[in-house]
Amino acid sequence: MKLNFQKCCEKDVKVLSKISRETFIDAFEEQNNPTDFKNYISKAFSFETIYKELCNTASHFFFIYKEKELIGYFKLNEFDAQTELKEKKGIELERIYIIKEHQGKSLGREALLKVLEMAIKKDKEYIWLGVWERNLDAIRFYQRHGFVKFDTHPYYIGSDKQTDWLMRKEL
Repeated sequence: MKLNFQKCCEKDVKVLSKISRETFIDAFEEQNNPTDFKNYISKAFSFETIYKELCNTASHFFFIYKEKELIGYFKLNEFDAQTELKEKKGIELERIYIIKEHQGKSLGREALLKVLEMAIKKDKEYIWLGVWERNLDAIRFYQRHGFVKFDTHPYYIGSDKQTDWLMRKEL
């Protein structure tokens, strides 16, 4: 199944905020403290936060469509928009989410291949990301696609300090 990708713009903020919130809740709500998680969601995926991120010219959001149905999104960061590293030769895949009912159909793989293609077209030497150390399915997914762990960093859900693996793939 061929996917279509559409770069998000200002008019997409409301939908982008909604899908960001929903996919993150589906992925992580059950494993987190309800109060910390609710506070995190209300800030990280608010209209204002998403709008600010979308207006950053070094961040790039894309909707993922299966035919005409919105099934996910991803976010790439370059230069100073990267959460770490901030090297010109690298690009960060900060988010890639497929809506729950579309998971397990190799759509995430197809979306990741598009991300890798975009990074290569931007003449990047590597792509990197952070993934929660307890998200074993995601870790295995990235490992199958050539990503290797090179470090860790803290990631906060409210006051809960968690650990992300930093993973990288040479292009």
